[in-house]
Parts: sequence; structure tokens; C-alpha cells
Amino acid sequence: MDLFESSIEETLKQSAPLAARLRPADIDDVAGQSHLLAEGMPLRALFDSGLPASLILWGPPGTGKTTIARLLAEAASARWVQLSAVSATVADVRSEIASARQRIGEGGIRTLLFLDEIHRFNRAQQDSLLQAVEDGVLVLVGATTENPYFEVNAPLLSRSLLFRLEALDDSDLRQLIDRALADSNGIPGFEIDNEAASHIVGMSGGDARHLLNALEWAALIAGRGGKKLIKLEHAEAASQSRLVRYDRSGDQHYDVVSAFIKSMRGSDADAALHWLARMLDAGEDPKFIARRMVIFASEDVGNADPGALPLAVAAAHALDYVGLPEARINLGQAVTYLAQAPKSNASYVAIDEALADVRRGEGGPVPPHLRDSSYAGAAKLGHGQGYRYPHDYDGGFVDQDYLPVEMDPKTYYRPKAIGYEAEIAERIKSRRSGRSE
Repeated sequence: MDLFESSIEETLKQSAPLAARLRPADIDDVAGQSHLLAEGMPLRALFDSGLPASLILWGPPGTGKTTIARLLAEAASARWVQLSAVSATVADVRSEIASARQRIGEGGIRTLLFLDEIHRFNRAQQDSLLQAVEDGVLVLVGATTENPYFEVNAPLLSRSLLFRLEALDDSDLRQLIDRALADSNGIPGFEIDNEAASHIVGMSGGDARHLLNALEWAALIAGRGGKKLIKLEHAEAASQSRLVRYDRSGDQHYDVVSAFIKSMRGSDADAALHWLARMLDAGEDPKFIARRMVIFASEDVGNADPGALPLAVAAAHALDYVGLPEARINLGQAVTYLAQAPKSNASYVAIDEALADVRRGEGGPVPPHLRDSSYAGAAKLGHGQGYRYPHDYDGGFVDQDYLPVEMDPKTYYRPKAIGYEAEIAERIKSRRSGRSE
């Protein structure tokens, strides 16, 4: 590197955001991820061996994926090359593969290709990497915020080690603040009070980059007033709203919806409201939410509370009629009702068992006594003969066969002794005991 290039690099470093200026130079300085980087942990072992291996780093933004990849390249004495799947093409990949072959041939230097947002590559683009990874021409480190089992081709995933990074906890984030205030590349000379630090930590959503950006902005605000102490008012001005992880088309979408459904199923109205609020605030399609609630009303509440389905449907209709933001009230009412309703999946299980039997070929013709007898000539065919009209009997019930003759007796619906379904269970029990007498 000549003097001119060195000067440019130094200028860029000084003007870079705080998160870039504080990028760790050693694996021990990486914040968090002790489950991967502590002594004896799998990713740490890879660093200590100095042997490069292709891997996928999966985790939320601001958890150190790029930093870990850079440090891995240094540990392996490999050439660092970075591409973004947002803008890179297959031609770019092939060009880097050719350069990697050349480096190996000329000096035995390995190449580590860091592919950011690898989930943005389509199948053909990912396939263009396969042979080079298989042959060891280059070491691939792919970074993704999305579930790689959904977004990364199975052949590429099988050729790579997968490591999942976690959002940083409050302790990790507070250490980052302390480091930024002490490091000469950070914001030395500033101090921060506990309220301001707690606010910035709480608003960062486990994202180190977001935290450091907010800290730097808070210091700038405080500095404009001639102060070197970052107070709560500066922190609040620097981070107006908490960073909420949610992607309507990505992994967070499925995880948050799953948490929403499971919270209602677990009868935790408060948790269900949290996930509902999270989806609404992130811009999730409210009709999608309403549809999930209508399904839940039958799948998880069922006849334990027959009022659940009409209420869920009413909330969905209210959403169409009123619209957001007011319809959040209707959705909130329905969510709290569904969460606290007695639960039974007996109807859901019953229809699936019946479908399974039908698909296995069980069944037969409709028995003659159950066939339509309303048209002329039906009686000559024997349709309806022997049918007993239940309303002609006490209690509106008469024991007769309704399944095809070829089928053995079936019990698909097994109501639980929960809520209104307990009454249904007693009614069925009473009728069955009458049959056996």
C-alpha cells in the first residue's frame, strides 16, 4: 500500500461510523456469542486451528457476522473478498472464483469470499458457488438474517458449517458502551449516566451496530451543548423508537406468528397481545392476522367454547368495516377472548382422521335408507326406506346407522371434558349407553 492509499484509508477510518471504527481486531474482543467463541466452543476451535472452512453465519443484524468473517480470514491468512448478494451477479462470482484459482496457483494463497445476505441469491446463483466450495478453491462465508434451511440451497448448506448467532444481551451491550467511551477510535472524553446507558441498551434490540450509532448520535447532541456527559435526554433524542425485529416476508414473520398462536393456545392473553402489537406495529397485513385467529377459533378452541368462532369472524368483519387503526381494538378483544377461552382440538383432530380414512379408500355407497327420496321414482328404487326421522322420537334422537355399510363403526369426534364440550361429551355418552341397553 503506497502513501496515498494509506492516507485515504486513514481518512475513511476517521470518518467512518463508530461501529466501523470499533470493529474488533481480535476474536476475544467480539461482543457476545460466547456459545460459539468461548474456549472449547465450535467456532473458536475453527479459529484456533487456522484451517479455513466454508460456513454460514445466521443471526440478526448487528451480531458480528461480518467481523467474525474478517477475523477468520486473518486467522487463516486468506485473502478477504466481500460481495453483497443484493448487487452481485453470477458473473461476479465466477470472476472471484477465477481470481481465487490464480492466487492458489501463484502463491498458494487461499481466498475467503464473504457473501453478505446470501439468502438474496437465487438457486442458480447459489449453484454457481458449489464446485468452487467443493474443491476448496475458495472458502465461502455466507451471512444471513433468514433461516438458511429455507433460504440456502441444500447442496450448498451441506458443504458448509452452520453457526447461529444470537442477539446481544444487555450485559454485552453495556460493555460495548464502555469500550466506545474508552477506546481512542471511539468517543473518548465522554461519559454517560446510568439512565442514558440503560435507555440506549433497551432501545437497541440486541443490535450492536444500532447501539453504537445511537451512542455516537447522543454524544453529538450532548457535545453541541458543550457537555461531555451523555444524559437521558440526549439518549432519548438519539433513539426515538426501539428497534423491533420483524420482516413480513422473512424468518421473523414466521417466528412471530408462531409465538402469537402458541401464546393464545397457552392461554396467555398478555403474551398474545404483545405479539399482536408487534405484528401491527411492523405493518403485517391485518387480514392475515384475522385469518389466523379465525382458524385458531376452530382448531384450538373448538366446541369447548362455540362462541369463539363467531367472535373471531366478527373481528375479521370489523377489520374490513372499520379498518386500522381503530380495528386494533376489535382484534385485541378477539385475541384476549381466544386466549382465555377453554381449549379443545377435538373437532380439528376428528376431521383430519376422517379425511385420512377417506383417502385410504374406506367407505362405500350411501346406504339406501339415507339416500335422497324427494324426487319421483325414488321410492321405487328403495331410497329412504327404513329411515327413521329423529324428530318423531323422544329427545329428537333415534339409534340408527349413518355410516356406509362396508365401514366398521368409527369414533372420530372425542369431545373433551372442557367448557361446553363437556356437555357434548355427556350427551354422546348418554346416547351411546342407550344404544347398548
